[in-house]
Amino acid sequence: MTDTALHYIAGKQTKGASTRMQDIYNPALGEKKGEVVMGTAKDVDAAVDAARKVFPSWAATPPVRRARVMFKFLELVRRDKEKLAEVITSEHGKVFTDACGEVERGIEVIEFACGIPALLKGEYSAQASTGIDNFTFRQPLGIVSGITPFNFPVMVPMWMFPLAIATGNCFILKPSPTDPTASLMMADLLAEAGLPEGVFSVIQGDKESVDAILENPAISAVSFVGSTPIAHYIYTKGAENGKRVQALGGAKNHMMVMPDADMDKTVDALIGSAYGSAGERCMAISVAVLVGDVGDKIVPQLAERAKALKVKNGMELDAEMGPIVTSAAHERITTMIEKGVQEGAELVVDGRGLSVPGHNQGYFMGGSLFDHVTPEMSIYQEEIFGPVLSCVRVANSAEGIEMINNHRYGNGVSVFTSDGDTAREFSRQIQVGMVGVNVPIPVPMAWHGFGGWKQSLFGDLHAFGNEAVQFYTKQKSVMQRWPDSISKGAEFVIPHTK
Repeated sequence: MTDTALHYIAGKQTKGASTRMQDIYNPALGEKKGEVVMGTAKDVDAAVDAARKVFPSWAATPPVRRARVMFKFLELVRRDKEKLAEVITSEHGKVFTDACGEVERGIEVIEFACGIPALLKGEYSAQASTGIDNFTFRQPLGIVSGITPFNFPVMVPMWMFPLAIATGNCFILKPSPTDPTASLMMADLLAEAGLPEGVFSVIQGDKESVDAILENPAISAVSFVGSTPIAHYIYTKGAENGKRVQALGGAKNHMMVMPDADMDKTVDALIGSAYGSAGERCMAISVAVLVGDVGDKIVPQLAERAKALKVKNGMELDAEMGPIVTSAAHERITTMIEKGVQEGAELVVDGRGLSVPGHNQGYFMGGSLFDHVTPEMSIYQEEIFGPVLSCVRVANSAEGIEMINNHRYGNGVSVFTSDGDTAREFSRQIQVGMVGVNVPIPVPMAWHGFGGWKQSLFGDLHAFGNEAVQFYTKQKSVMQRWPDSISKGAEFVIPHTK
Protein backbone atom coordinates (compact mmCIF):
# COMPACT_ATOMS: atom_id res chain seq x y z
CA MET A 1 0.00 0.00 0.00
CA THR A 2 1.12 3.56 -0.65
CA ASP A 3 0.04 6.79 0.98
CA THR A 4 -1.28 7.96 -2.39
CA ALA A 5 -3.74 5.85 -4.36
CA LEU A 6 -2.93 6.28 -8.04
CA HIS A 7 -4.45 5.12 -11.31
CA TYR A 8 -3.46 1.76 -12.78
CA ILE A 9 -2.95 2.01 -16.54
CA ALA A 10 -1.02 -0.26 -18.93
CA GLY A 11 0.29 -2.41 -16.10
CA LYS A 12 1.63 0.28 -13.80
CA GLN A 13 0.47 2.78 -11.19
CA THR A 14 0.54 6.36 -12.40
CA LYS A 15 -0.67 9.82 -11.45
CA GLY A 16 -1.47 10.42 -15.11
CA ALA A 17 -2.91 13.81 -15.95
CA SER A 18 -4.51 14.27 -12.53
CA THR A 19 -3.92 17.50 -10.61
CA ARG A 20 -6.63 17.19 -7.96
CA MET A 21 -6.38 15.03 -4.82
CA GLN A 22 -8.88 13.82 -2.21
CA ASP A 23 -8.05 12.71 1.32
CA ILE A 24 -8.56 9.12 2.47
CA TYR A 25 -9.60 8.64 6.09
CA ASN A 26 -9.59 5.85 8.62
CA PRO A 27 -13.18 6.21 9.91
CA ALA A 28 -12.44 4.47 13.21
CA LEU A 29 -9.82 7.09 14.06
CA GLY A 30 -11.20 10.04 12.14
CA GLU A 31 -7.68 10.58 10.81
CA LYS A 32 -6.28 11.06 7.33
CA LYS A 33 -4.41 7.98 6.12
CA GLY A 34 -3.57 9.01 2.58
CA GLU A 35 -4.71 10.65 -0.61
CA VAL A 36 -6.25 9.53 -3.88
CA VAL A 37 -5.77 11.18 -7.28
CA MET A 38 -8.85 12.50 -9.04
CA GLY A 39 -8.98 11.33 -12.64
CA THR A 40 -9.57 13.34 -15.80
CA ALA A 41 -10.80 12.60 -19.30
CA LYS A 42 -7.14 12.28 -20.36
CA ASP A 43 -6.65 9.50 -17.82
CA VAL A 44 -9.69 7.65 -19.16
CA ASP A 45 -8.34 8.12 -22.69
CA ALA A 46 -5.01 6.62 -21.61
CA ALA A 47 -6.76 3.55 -20.18
CA VAL A 48 -8.81 3.22 -23.36
CA ASP A 49 -5.67 3.46 -25.53
CA ALA A 50 -4.00 0.72 -23.48
CA ALA A 51 -7.11 -1.46 -23.84
CA ARG A 52 -7.36 -0.88 -27.59
CA LYS A 53 -3.83 -2.21 -28.09
CA VAL A 54 -4.46 -5.46 -26.24
CA PHE A 55 -8.12 -6.15 -26.97
CA PRO A 56 -7.72 -7.95 -30.32
CA SER A 57 -5.27 -10.47 -28.89
CA TRP A 58 -7.18 -10.89 -25.60
CA ALA A 59 -10.51 -11.41 -27.39
CA ALA A 60 -8.83 -14.00 -29.63
CA THR A 61 -7.36 -15.85 -26.66
CA PRO A 62 -9.15 -19.19 -26.26
CA PRO A 63 -11.65 -19.07 -23.39
CA VAL A 64 -9.89 -21.94 -21.62
CA ARG A 65 -6.68 -19.88 -21.45
CA ARG A 66 -8.58 -16.86 -20.16
CA ALA A 67 -10.07 -19.19 -17.54
CA ARG A 68 -6.58 -20.24 -16.47
CA VAL A 69 -5.78 -16.62 -15.66
CA MET A 70 -8.95 -16.52 -13.55
CA PHE A 71 -7.94 -19.73 -11.77
CA LYS A 72 -4.58 -18.18 -10.88
CA PHE A 73 -6.26 -14.94 -9.80
CA LEU A 74 -8.60 -16.99 -7.62
CA GLU A 75 -5.62 -18.64 -5.93
CA LEU A 76 -3.98 -15.27 -5.27
CA VAL A 77 -7.11 -13.64 -3.86
CA ARG A 78 -7.51 -16.56 -1.48
CA ARG A 79 -3.88 -16.12 -0.47
CA ASP A 80 -4.31 -12.39 0.22
CA LYS A 81 -7.87 -12.47 1.55
CA GLU A 82 -6.94 -11.10 4.96
CA LYS A 83 -4.75 -8.35 3.46
CA LEU A 84 -7.70 -7.22 1.35
CA ALA A 85 -9.99 -7.38 4.38
CA GLU A 86 -7.60 -5.29 6.46
CA VAL A 87 -7.51 -2.49 3.91
CA ILE A 88 -11.32 -2.61 3.59
CA THR A 89 -11.66 -2.17 7.36
CA SER A 90 -9.07 0.61 7.50
CA GLU A 91 -10.81 2.70 4.82
CA HIS A 92 -14.47 1.68 5.07
CA GLY A 93 -14.76 0.83 8.76
CA LYS A 94 -16.73 -2.42 8.59
CA VAL A 95 -15.63 -5.08 11.02
CA PHE A 96 -12.77 -7.31 9.89
CA THR A 97 -14.84 -10.51 9.90
CA ASP A 98 -17.45 -8.86 7.68
CA ALA A 99 -14.71 -7.62 5.36
CA CYS A 100 -13.43 -11.20 5.08
CA GLY A 101 -16.98 -12.24 4.19
CA GLU A 102 -17.09 -9.56 1.49
CA VAL A 103 -13.94 -10.96 -0.10
CA GLU A 104 -15.41 -14.49 0.07
CA ARG A 105 -18.48 -13.36 -1.87
CA GLY A 106 -16.19 -11.88 -4.49
CA ILE A 107 -14.28 -15.15 -4.64
CA GLU A 108 -17.51 -16.96 -5.50
CA VAL A 109 -17.89 -14.84 -8.63
CA ILE A 110 -14.29 -15.55 -9.65
CA GLU A 111 -15.04 -19.25 -9.23
CA PHE A 112 -18.04 -18.87 -11.52
CA ALA A 113 -15.91 -16.99 -14.08
CA CYS A 114 -13.45 -19.90 -14.12
CA GLY A 115 -16.16 -21.88 -15.91
CA ILE A 116 -16.30 -19.44 -18.82
CA PRO A 117 -15.57 -22.04 -21.57
CA ALA A 118 -18.88 -23.76 -20.78
CA LEU A 119 -20.72 -20.46 -20.27
CA LEU A 120 -19.76 -19.25 -23.75
CA LYS A 121 -21.00 -22.32 -25.59
CA GLY A 122 -23.35 -21.43 -28.42
CA GLU A 123 -26.21 -23.28 -30.14
CA TYR A 124 -26.21 -25.30 -33.36
CA SER A 125 -29.04 -26.39 -35.63
CA ALA A 126 -28.00 -28.84 -38.33
CA GLN A 127 -30.16 -28.80 -41.47
CA ALA A 128 -32.09 -25.76 -40.27
CA SER A 129 -33.21 -25.61 -43.86
CA THR A 130 -32.25 -27.74 -46.86
CA GLY A 131 -28.47 -27.74 -47.02
CA ILE A 132 -28.22 -24.91 -44.46
CA ASP A 133 -26.92 -25.03 -40.89
CA ASN A 134 -27.51 -22.28 -38.32
CA PHE A 135 -25.28 -21.67 -35.31
CA THR A 136 -24.78 -18.93 -32.74
CA PHE A 137 -21.89 -17.83 -30.57
CA ARG A 138 -21.11 -14.94 -28.26
CA GLN A 139 -18.32 -12.40 -28.69
CA PRO A 140 -17.00 -9.73 -26.29
CA LEU A 141 -18.20 -6.14 -26.55
CA GLY A 142 -14.71 -4.60 -26.44
CA ILE A 143 -13.87 -2.10 -23.69
CA VAL A 144 -16.29 -2.04 -20.74
CA SER A 145 -16.32 -0.20 -17.43
CA GLY A 146 -17.52 -0.55 -13.86
CA ILE A 147 -18.36 2.32 -11.49
CA THR A 148 -18.52 0.97 -7.96
CA PRO A 149 -19.55 2.21 -4.48
CA PHE A 150 -17.69 2.63 -1.20
CA ASN A 151 -19.59 0.00 0.77
CA PHE A 152 -18.11 -3.07 -0.99
CA PRO A 153 -14.76 -2.02 -2.48
CA VAL A 154 -13.81 -5.63 -3.31
CA MET A 155 -17.04 -7.58 -3.75
CA VAL A 156 -18.91 -5.25 -6.09
CA PRO A 157 -16.00 -4.78 -8.53
CA MET A 158 -15.68 -8.57 -8.50
CA TRP A 159 -19.34 -8.81 -9.50
CA MET A 160 -18.18 -7.18 -12.73
CA PHE A 161 -14.60 -7.55 -13.91
CA PRO A 162 -13.97 -11.34 -13.58
CA LEU A 163 -16.81 -12.14 -15.99
CA ALA A 164 -16.12 -9.14 -18.22
CA ILE A 165 -12.47 -10.16 -18.58
CA ALA A 166 -13.17 -13.89 -18.84
CA THR A 167 -15.57 -13.25 -21.74
CA GLY A 168 -12.78 -11.46 -23.61
CA ASN A 169 -13.34 -7.79 -22.81
CA CYS A 170 -10.97 -5.16 -21.43
CA PHE A 171 -12.22 -3.56 -18.22
CA ILE A 172 -11.82 -0.09 -16.70
CA LEU A 173 -12.72 0.16 -13.00
CA LYS A 174 -13.71 3.47 -11.43
CA PRO A 175 -13.86 2.74 -7.68
CA SER A 176 -15.11 5.00 -4.91
CA PRO A 177 -12.52 7.59 -3.82
CA THR A 178 -13.51 6.89 -0.22
CA ASP A 179 -11.75 3.49 -0.12
CA PRO A 180 -9.67 3.15 -3.31
CA THR A 181 -6.68 1.10 -2.16
CA ALA A 182 -8.30 -2.32 -2.66
CA SER A 183 -8.72 -1.57 -6.38
CA LEU A 184 -4.94 -1.29 -6.79
CA MET A 185 -4.36 -4.47 -4.81
CA MET A 186 -6.72 -6.33 -7.14
CA ALA A 187 -4.91 -4.86 -10.17
CA ASP A 188 -1.59 -6.16 -8.84
CA LEU A 189 -3.08 -9.62 -8.24
CA LEU A 190 -4.45 -9.75 -11.79
CA ALA A 191 -1.02 -8.85 -13.14
CA GLU A 192 0.57 -11.53 -10.97
CA ALA A 193 -1.99 -13.99 -12.35
CA GLY A 194 -0.71 -13.32 -15.87
CA LEU A 195 -3.35 -10.91 -17.20
CA PRO A 196 -1.82 -8.93 -20.11
CA GLU A 197 -1.14 -5.23 -19.57
CA GLY A 198 -4.05 -3.03 -20.57
CA VAL A 199 -6.80 -5.60 -20.08
CA PHE A 200 -7.57 -4.20 -16.61
CA SER A 201 -7.21 -0.55 -15.64
CA VAL A 202 -8.18 1.53 -12.61
CA ILE A 203 -9.16 5.17 -12.96
CA GLN A 204 -9.65 6.88 -9.62
CA GLY A 205 -11.82 9.93 -9.19
CA ASP A 206 -15.26 11.43 -8.93
CA LYS A 207 -17.89 12.79 -11.34
CA GLU A 208 -15.24 14.03 -13.77
CA SER A 209 -13.97 10.48 -14.27
CA VAL A 210 -17.50 9.10 -14.45
CA ASP A 211 -18.57 11.57 -17.14
CA ALA A 212 -15.42 10.85 -19.13
CA ILE A 213 -16.29 7.14 -19.07
CA LEU A 214 -19.88 7.81 -20.11
CA GLU A 215 -18.80 10.09 -22.94
CA ASN A 216 -15.90 8.06 -24.34
CA PRO A 217 -17.16 6.43 -27.55
CA ALA A 218 -14.73 3.52 -27.29
CA ILE A 219 -16.33 2.23 -24.07
CA SER A 220 -19.20 -0.08 -25.04
CA ALA A 221 -20.85 -0.83 -21.69
CA VAL A 222 -21.05 0.48 -18.14
CA SER A 223 -22.01 -1.33 -14.94
CA PHE A 224 -22.90 0.71 -11.87
CA VAL A 225 -23.90 0.17 -8.26
CA GLY A 226 -24.89 3.10 -6.04
CA SER A 227 -27.76 5.43 -5.21
CA THR A 228 -30.89 5.68 -7.36
CA PRO A 229 -30.36 9.31 -8.49
CA ILE A 230 -26.86 8.49 -9.75
CA ALA A 231 -28.02 5.17 -11.24
CA HIS A 232 -30.67 7.03 -13.22
CA TYR A 233 -28.10 9.60 -14.36
CA ILE A 234 -25.66 6.92 -15.50
CA TYR A 235 -28.38 4.93 -17.24
CA THR A 236 -29.76 7.88 -19.19
CA LYS A 237 -26.40 9.46 -20.07
CA GLY A 238 -24.88 6.10 -20.97
CA ALA A 239 -27.83 5.24 -23.20
CA GLU A 240 -27.66 8.66 -24.86
CA ASN A 241 -24.07 7.83 -25.78
CA GLY A 242 -25.00 4.45 -27.23
CA LYS A 243 -23.72 2.29 -24.39
CA ARG A 244 -25.16 -0.85 -22.88
CA VAL A 245 -25.90 0.00 -19.21
CA GLN A 246 -26.85 -1.87 -16.06
CA ALA A 247 -27.26 0.53 -13.13
CA LEU A 248 -28.21 -0.84 -9.72
CA GLY A 249 -29.73 1.83 -7.50
CA GLY A 250 -30.99 2.32 -3.98
CA ALA A 251 -33.05 0.14 -1.68
CA LYS A 252 -35.48 0.13 1.20
CA ASN A 253 -35.53 -3.52 2.16
CA HIS A 254 -38.40 -4.83 4.28
CA MET A 255 -38.73 -7.90 6.45
CA MET A 256 -42.31 -8.99 7.13
CA VAL A 257 -42.64 -10.91 10.38
CA MET A 258 -45.65 -13.18 10.77
CA PRO A 259 -47.10 -14.13 14.19
CA ASP A 260 -46.04 -17.76 13.67
CA ALA A 261 -42.37 -16.91 13.09
CA ASP A 262 -39.69 -18.14 15.50
CA MET A 263 -39.21 -14.89 17.44
CA ASP A 264 -35.72 -15.61 18.77
CA LYS A 265 -34.40 -16.40 15.30
CA THR A 266 -36.26 -13.44 13.85
CA VAL A 267 -34.67 -11.06 16.36
CA ASP A 268 -31.24 -12.46 15.49
CA ALA A 269 -31.99 -11.95 11.80
CA LEU A 270 -33.21 -8.38 12.22
CA ILE A 271 -30.29 -7.31 14.41
CA GLY A 272 -27.69 -8.78 12.05
CA SER A 273 -29.27 -7.54 8.84
CA ALA A 274 -30.15 -4.05 10.10
CA TYR A 275 -26.94 -3.22 11.98
CA GLY A 276 -24.32 -5.34 10.22
CA SER A 277 -21.80 -3.13 8.41
CA ALA A 278 -23.49 -0.19 10.20
CA GLY A 279 -26.44 -0.60 7.84
CA GLU A 280 -24.27 0.49 4.91
CA ARG A 281 -25.42 -2.32 2.63
CA CYS A 282 -27.81 -2.17 -0.30
CA MET A 283 -29.29 -5.41 1.07
CA ALA A 284 -29.59 -4.27 4.70
CA ILE A 285 -33.03 -4.68 6.26
CA SER A 286 -34.15 -1.18 7.22
CA VAL A 287 -37.89 -1.79 7.77
CA ALA A 288 -39.50 -4.48 9.94
CA VAL A 289 -43.13 -5.03 8.96
CA LEU A 290 -44.71 -6.46 12.10
CA VAL A 291 -47.98 -8.32 11.53
CA GLY A 292 -50.75 -8.50 14.15
CA ASP A 293 -49.43 -8.63 17.71
CA VAL A 294 -45.82 -9.24 16.67
CA GLY A 295 -44.83 -5.66 17.50
CA ASP A 296 -45.65 -5.95 21.18
CA LYS A 297 -43.57 -9.13 21.41
CA ILE A 298 -40.56 -8.26 19.35
CA VAL A 299 -39.84 -4.54 19.78
CA PRO A 300 -38.68 -4.88 23.43
CA GLN A 301 -36.30 -7.67 22.38
CA LEU A 302 -34.97 -5.62 19.48
CA ALA A 303 -34.43 -2.66 21.79
CA GLU A 304 -32.47 -4.75 24.27
CA ARG A 305 -30.25 -6.16 21.54
CA ALA A 306 -29.72 -2.80 19.82
CA LYS A 307 -28.54 -1.26 23.08
CA ALA A 308 -26.11 -4.14 23.61
CA LEU A 309 -24.38 -3.95 20.22
CA LYS A 310 -20.59 -4.11 20.46
CA VAL A 311 -19.58 -1.01 18.52
CA LYS A 312 -15.79 -0.85 18.20
CA ASN A 313 -12.87 -0.41 15.86
CA GLY A 314 -13.55 -3.01 13.18
CA MET A 315 -10.13 -4.62 13.66
CA GLU A 316 -11.20 -5.83 17.11
CA LEU A 317 -12.42 -9.34 16.42
CA ASP A 318 -15.35 -9.18 18.86
CA ALA A 319 -16.73 -6.02 17.23
CA GLU A 320 -20.27 -6.35 15.86
CA MET A 321 -20.43 -2.91 14.26
CA GLY A 322 -17.74 -0.46 13.23
CA PRO A 323 -17.89 3.27 12.48
CA ILE A 324 -19.85 5.11 9.81
CA VAL A 325 -17.76 5.51 6.66
CA THR A 326 -17.33 9.31 6.69
CA SER A 327 -18.13 12.30 8.86
CA ALA A 328 -20.53 13.56 6.16
CA ALA A 329 -22.43 10.24 6.21
CA HIS A 330 -22.51 10.38 10.02
CA GLU A 331 -24.04 13.86 9.89
CA ARG A 332 -26.61 12.82 7.25
CA ILE A 333 -27.76 9.79 9.27
CA THR A 334 -27.97 11.92 12.43
CA THR A 335 -30.19 14.38 10.57
CA MET A 336 -32.46 11.58 9.34
CA ILE A 337 -32.92 10.26 12.89
CA GLU A 338 -33.93 13.71 14.07
CA LYS A 339 -36.34 13.98 11.15
CA GLY A 340 -37.98 10.70 12.22
CA VAL A 341 -38.53 12.10 15.70
CA GLN A 342 -39.99 15.32 14.32
CA GLU A 343 -42.39 13.40 12.09
CA GLY A 344 -43.81 11.48 15.05
CA ALA A 345 -42.08 8.11 15.04
CA GLU A 346 -41.20 6.66 18.45
CA LEU A 347 -37.42 6.57 18.90
CA VAL A 348 -37.08 3.50 21.12
CA VAL A 349 -33.27 3.39 20.95
CA ASP A 350 -31.17 6.44 20.04
CA GLY A 351 -27.76 5.55 18.64
CA ARG A 352 -26.55 9.11 18.40
CA GLY A 353 -23.83 10.45 20.65
CA LEU A 354 -21.99 7.16 21.06
CA SER A 355 -18.35 7.45 22.17
CA VAL A 356 -15.87 4.60 21.76
CA PRO A 357 -12.95 4.73 24.23
CA GLY A 358 -9.69 5.59 22.50
CA HIS A 359 -11.50 6.62 19.32
CA ASN A 360 -12.91 10.02 20.21
CA GLN A 361 -12.44 11.33 16.66
CA GLY A 362 -13.94 8.27 15.00
CA TYR A 363 -17.27 8.38 13.16
CA PHE A 364 -19.08 6.05 15.54
CA MET A 365 -22.81 5.70 16.08
CA GLY A 366 -24.89 3.10 17.87
CA GLY A 367 -27.89 1.29 16.47
CA SER A 368 -31.14 3.28 16.40
CA LEU A 369 -34.61 1.71 16.57
CA PHE A 370 -37.90 3.37 15.63
CA ASP A 371 -41.38 2.03 16.34
CA HIS A 372 -44.78 3.11 15.01
CA VAL A 373 -43.30 4.35 11.74
CA THR A 374 -45.84 5.09 9.01
CA PRO A 375 -45.42 5.01 5.21
CA GLU A 376 -45.62 8.77 4.73
CA MET A 377 -42.60 9.43 6.99
CA SER A 378 -39.23 10.32 5.48
CA ILE A 379 -37.45 7.57 7.41
CA TYR A 380 -39.74 5.07 5.69
CA GLN A 381 -39.56 6.54 2.20
CA GLU A 382 -35.86 7.40 1.99
CA GLU A 383 -32.80 5.17 2.02
CA ILE A 384 -30.94 6.11 5.21
CA PHE A 385 -27.95 3.80 4.59
CA GLY A 386 -27.07 3.66 8.25
CA PRO A 387 -27.73 1.68 11.44
CA VAL A 388 -31.41 2.61 11.71
CA LEU A 389 -34.26 0.07 11.86
CA SER A 390 -37.85 1.26 11.45
CA CYS A 391 -40.75 -0.85 12.70
CA VAL A 392 -44.10 -0.57 10.93
CA ARG A 393 -47.18 -2.32 12.31
CA VAL A 394 -49.83 -3.84 10.04
CA ALA A 395 -52.98 -5.84 10.71
CA ASN A 396 -52.32 -8.72 8.31
CA SER A 397 -50.03 -10.02 5.57
CA ALA A 398 -52.15 -8.57 2.76
CA GLU A 399 -51.72 -5.07 4.20
CA GLY A 400 -47.99 -5.66 4.57
CA ILE A 401 -47.57 -6.90 0.99
CA GLU A 402 -49.53 -3.96 -0.40
CA MET A 403 -47.40 -1.50 1.57
CA ILE A 404 -44.14 -3.06 0.39
CA ASN A 405 -45.32 -3.17 -3.22
CA ASN A 406 -46.24 0.52 -3.07
CA HIS A 407 -42.67 1.52 -2.19
CA ARG A 408 -40.65 2.94 -5.08
CA TYR A 409 -37.71 0.65 -4.33
CA GLY A 410 -37.79 -3.07 -5.00
CA ASN A 411 -34.35 -4.44 -4.24
CA GLY A 412 -34.62 -7.07 -1.50
CA VAL A 413 -37.31 -8.32 0.89
CA SER A 414 -37.82 -11.13 3.38
CA VAL A 415 -40.64 -12.89 5.16
CA PHE A 416 -40.23 -14.81 8.40
CA THR A 417 -42.91 -17.43 8.94
CA SER A 418 -43.45 -21.09 9.77
CA ASP A 419 -46.25 -21.47 7.23
CA GLY A 420 -45.41 -22.71 3.74
CA ASP A 421 -48.49 -21.29 2.07
CA THR A 422 -47.82 -17.83 3.53
CA ALA A 423 -44.25 -17.97 2.24
CA ARG A 424 -45.37 -19.16 -1.19
CA GLU A 425 -47.98 -16.43 -1.62
CA PHE A 426 -45.59 -13.78 -0.34
CA SER A 427 -42.91 -14.84 -2.84
CA ARG A 428 -45.46 -14.85 -5.67
CA GLN A 429 -47.18 -11.54 -4.92
CA ILE A 430 -44.30 -9.35 -3.79
CA GLN A 431 -42.99 -6.86 -6.37
CA VAL A 432 -39.33 -7.08 -5.40
CA GLY A 433 -36.38 -8.58 -7.25
CA MET A 434 -34.74 -10.66 -4.49
CA VAL A 435 -36.84 -12.48 -1.90
CA GLY A 436 -35.84 -14.29 1.28
CA VAL A 437 -37.97 -16.83 3.12
CA ASN A 438 -36.57 -16.99 6.65
CA VAL A 439 -33.39 -15.54 5.09
CA PRO A 440 -32.79 -11.92 6.10
CA ILE A 441 -30.33 -10.91 3.37
CA PRO A 442 -31.31 -12.84 0.22
CA VAL A 443 -28.20 -12.16 -1.86
CA PRO A 444 -28.18 -14.76 -4.66
CA MET A 445 -25.23 -17.04 -5.22
CA ALA A 446 -22.73 -16.22 -7.96
CA TRP A 447 -24.39 -18.45 -10.57
CA HIS A 448 -27.68 -16.55 -10.20
CA GLY A 449 -28.28 -12.90 -11.06
CA PHE A 450 -28.33 -10.01 -8.55
CA GLY A 451 -30.75 -7.16 -9.14
CA GLY A 452 -33.87 -5.44 -7.95
CA TRP A 453 -37.03 -4.07 -9.52
CA LYS A 454 -38.58 -0.63 -9.89
CA GLN A 455 -36.17 2.20 -9.00
CA SER A 456 -33.59 -0.24 -7.68
CA LEU A 457 -32.43 -1.25 -11.16
CA PHE A 458 -32.12 0.61 -14.46
CA GLY A 459 -31.45 -1.79 -17.32
CA ASP A 460 -32.60 -5.23 -18.35
CA LEU A 461 -29.85 -7.54 -17.10
CA HIS A 462 -28.75 -8.27 -13.55
CA ALA A 463 -25.25 -8.42 -12.10
CA PHE A 464 -23.18 -11.63 -12.17
CA GLY A 465 -24.51 -15.06 -13.10
CA ASN A 466 -25.54 -15.94 -16.64
CA GLU A 467 -27.11 -12.51 -17.10
CA ALA A 468 -23.68 -10.91 -16.68
CA VAL A 469 -22.30 -13.19 -19.39
CA GLN A 470 -25.07 -11.91 -21.65
CA PHE A 471 -24.41 -8.31 -20.62
CA TYR A 472 -20.70 -8.44 -21.49
CA THR A 473 -21.15 -10.27 -24.80
CA LYS A 474 -23.16 -9.99 -28.00
CA GLN A 475 -24.67 -12.92 -29.85
CA LYS A 476 -23.81 -13.62 -33.45
CA SER A 477 -25.96 -15.91 -35.59
CA VAL A 478 -24.42 -17.61 -38.64
CA MET A 479 -26.36 -19.27 -41.49
CA GLN A 480 -24.09 -21.38 -43.68
CA ARG A 481 -24.31 -23.62 -46.70
CA TRP A 482 -21.72 -24.88 -49.20
CA PRO A 483 -21.62 -24.67 -53.00
CA ASP A 484 -22.83 -28.19 -53.73
CA SER A 485 -26.10 -27.48 -51.93
CA ILE A 486 -26.79 -24.15 -53.63
CA SER A 487 -29.34 -24.28 -56.44
CA LYS A 488 -28.70 -22.25 -59.57
CA GLY A 489 -30.55 -19.05 -60.28
CA ALA A 490 -31.36 -15.91 -58.31
CA GLU A 491 -33.87 -16.23 -55.45
CA PHE A 492 -36.25 -13.29 -54.92
CA VAL A 493 -38.24 -14.76 -52.03
CA ILE A 494 -37.17 -14.11 -48.44
CA PRO A 495 -35.33 -17.19 -47.11
CA HIS A 496 -37.56 -19.64 -45.30
CA THR A 497 -37.58 -23.27 -44.25
CA LYS A 498 -37.82 -25.62 -47.22
